[in-house]
Formats: sequence, C-alpha cells, structure tokens
Amino acid sequence: MVFVVAQKDGHIDPLRLVLGGVAIGYVLSGLTSFLVFQADARASQSVLFWLLGSFGRAQWSFLPLAFIGLVIGTSFLASQARSLNALAVGADTAITLGVDVGRLRRRLFVVVALMTGLMVALAGAIGFVGLILPHLVRMLVGSDHRRLLPGAALVGAIFMVWVDVAVRTVVSPQELPIGVLTAVLGGPVFIWLLRRQRAGAAS
Repeated sequence: MVFVVAQKDGHIDPLRLVLGGVAIGYVLSGLTSFLVFQADARASQSVLFWLLGSFGRAQWSFLPLAFIGLVIGTSFLASQARSLNALAVGADTAITLGVDVGRLRRRLFVVVALMTGLMVALAGAIGFVGLILPHLVRMLVGSDHRRLLPGAALVGAIFMVWVDVAVRTVVSPQELPIGVLTAVLGGPVFIWLLRRQRAGAAS
C-alpha cells in the first residue's frame, strides 16, 4: 500500500513515501488496537508486549530464519554500496553516473521492507534504532556505504544486546519491553540530530 501511495509519475517520491507510510501506519495501528481490544486479557497482554518490542518471547528456533534474512538482505545492500553513495549525493547526480534510480529505489523498498517485517515479526516493533544509529555511525565512519552498512549493523547489534540487558535489570524481576527504553533514549537523540542538521544547514 505504501508503495502504491508513494508512486508519482511512475517513480517513488521520497516525501510521498514517508507521508504515505505514516498515514497507512496509523490506519493499521488502529486496526491492531481494535483486534487487541477484542481479544481476551491474557492474549492482549502478550500482543501488547510484542507491539512494544521484546526479546523475552524469542526462541532459538527463530534464529535460523533471522540469520538467513539478515545475510541475504545485507549482502544485497552491500552489493549496492556504490549506487547508494551516488544516490546519497542526489538523484540527478546518481542518474548522470549511470544509476537507474527508480529501479534501485524499488529494490531497496522491497528488500528493506522484507527485512524489517521479518525482524518485527520475531521481536516486535522496536523504534528509533534503525532511524538514529545509522546517523550516529555516519558521524564516525563517514558516508561511504561500504563502511557505513557493516558499521551500522555491528553497532546496532551491540546496542540491542546492552539495551536488552538494561530492560531485564532496571525493574528486575520484571522485564520492560525494549521499545519503551529505545523510545525514551531515541526521542531526545533524534531531536538533537535534527537541531544539529539545522545548525549545519544554516552555517
């Protein structure tokens, strides 16, 4: 649905992609809330915990599927590193360098959506990690996707391990959903990044 909404003259428009994603996300979130409301109390609590993101109900049997999806997805993204570098400069520049921007965006859309859907299905919705950590890693290693992609994957994995440790100990013996802590940490950092970007554009 987001893919259809994002289409403009046969191409994916980034702004329509973001706004369409937000709008459809709210609609589906409302439907999810309705289903949770209709369920019994025990099922509702389990679903709510998953919606907030948690590794508490993850099983070792999930690992092969997650690993295969991660390897395939990251391998594809790594193979597109040069094209991503060109696209980061701007669509017009990428086209002059021989990148089929429309085709690349469609492929990225599908691959990233499948990777995200797989991980959310296994661990729930854990917000802000994929939005913020790549920007922080870019400050450390630069914008070259040949370094940025593996760096973001490694830093993201390490960060999630320690966040999982934190949510298991903060209110022990209970366990907080991971999404609660990442939202509390991610919100201020996201605002800081926006202010930093605005200050850099102004200078």
